[in-house]
Amino acid sequence: MSIDVSEALKALDNPTRLNILSWLKDPRHHFPEQEVDPEQVGVCVSIIQHRVGLSQSTVSLYLAALQRAQLVTSQRIGPWTYYKRHEQNIAAFQVALKALI
Repeated sequence: MSIDVSEALKALDNPTRLNILSWLKDPRHHFPEQEVDPEQVGVCVSIIQHRVGLSQSTVSLYLAALQRAQLVTSQRIGPWTYYKRHEQNIAAFQVALKALI
């Protein structure tokens, strides 16, 4: 499945979503309160929500937009959902964008 450049651009056309994607690049630094290894499982939605300072529903919508754009992946563990960057797709997006410009 190839990356949809326009979908990715739409997802990134929001400062908060862009910040979330940026923070997930170094989750140990930006989410030090995460108890499980954020490099392995990702960062819990509630921890992202706390950092962003928005409602859980808004943060979930933002993460869903990033996931639709294939820039992040999610993993459910018990009642919690964890998100991390999809580095391969982010690299593919960068290549596709560079080819367009």
